[in-house]
Order: sequence, then structure tokens, then C-alpha cells
Amino acid sequence: MTKKVLITMLSLFLGFSVFGQKGQKIAYIDMGYILENIPEYQEANQQLEIKVQRWQKKIAQQEKEIELLKTHLNNERALLTPGLIQEREEDIAIKQEELNKTQMMYFGTKGDLYRLRKQLTKPIQDKVYAAINEIAKKKKYDFVLDKSSDLIMLYSNDRYDLSDQIIRSITRTEKKKDLKEKRSRKQRELEQKQKVAQEKKENPEVAKKLEERKAKKEALQQR
Repeated sequence: MTKKVLITMLSLFLGFSVFGQKGQKIAYIDMGYILENIPEYQEANQQLEIKVQRWQKKIAQQEKEIELLKTHLNNERALLTPGLIQEREEDIAIKQEELNKTQMMYFGTKGDLYRLRKQLTKPIQDKVYAAINEIAKKKKYDFVLDKSSDLIMLYSNDRYDLSDQIIRSITRTEKKKDLKEKRSRKQRELEQKQKVAQEKKENPEVAKKLEERKAKKEALQQR
């Protein structure tokens, strides 16, 4: 079943739902807008762009080599034997095949670009879908549509746009995660200090070595 058929069926279903049940709650988001406002997504795109530029440079170099071989062959064709012409044409064909393979490897349907984009963006998209799920359940929406998809929205009231709420939800989640990691790090540091203090108390020799090591470190820093 094609995407257009699914969209048509969804549109018809929503139409029947609106006429049949006045209580249906429908909201929408703009996925493009949401992703543009997530720093992680921008960083992922930058990483992709660096890779793409590198791959395009390699492909351009291969294309340049092929064009150079063709130019040399055309310039020298009158001086070459049929055997040498055939040999050079075969070399060009091999180079062209290598170029085609490189292009497919990087930019093919299941190429490196596809895999890397999926690897970098899927965790971010999962966060977005989790936030959508949470807000939709909390506010009891029956449907949440994507304004940036092929589903045409002839009219949309901004009051039903959840995009900013989704961004705030993801931001809050990330802040909570960072705070939790910060607390965990402080707890580990505290436990380490307590362990060192206990070792000093139980073993004066260990304490002496630790103090000497600390003094040497401070002396090196002063230098």
C-alpha cells in the first residue's frame, strides 16, 4: 500500500470521525521545525555534511581521472593502433565501473549516507516520538498529524500546534538527564574522597605516599 493511499484513507477516516464524533481531539506538529530546534539534530547534520563533502571530493577526483583518460585518448587516437585504443577504452570502462560502485556505496539506497543518517538521527527521532506520545496521552488527543509531511493541511489553528511543547519536553528530559549524571559524578567523587580518607586513617604509610604524590604534582604545576 503506497503512502498516498494511506494518507487518503487517513484523511477519509478523520473526516468521518469529525462528522460522526464531535468529541474527537486532533493536534498537529511540524517535525521539520522541531528537529531544527534540537541541538543534537544540528550536530548530527553537521557530521553528515562533513562526511558527504569528503565522499563528494573522492567522487569528483575519480570523475576527473576518467575525463583526463578520455581527453588523452581523443587527442592520441589517430596515433594509436586499434589494440591500444581498445586497451585504453577498457581502462576507462573499468574506472567508470569503479566510480559507479563508489557512488552506490556512498549515496545508494542502502549506502553509507543512508546508514549514517539512520544511526545519527534515529535516537533523536525516538526522543521526539516519545515526547509526542507523552503529551498526546496527557492531553488526550486522538490524532497527532505532521504538518511537514505529505498530508495536506488546508487550515491549521496555532492553538493545536504541539511543536513547541515537544521541544520543551525534550529539553526538560535532557536537563534532567544531565542533572542526574552530574549528581552521580559528584557522588562517585565523594565516595572516592571518603575511600582515600579511610585509607589514610587505616594506613599511615599509604597516607604519606599520597601526600608525597600530591606535593610532586603541585610542584610540577607551579613549574
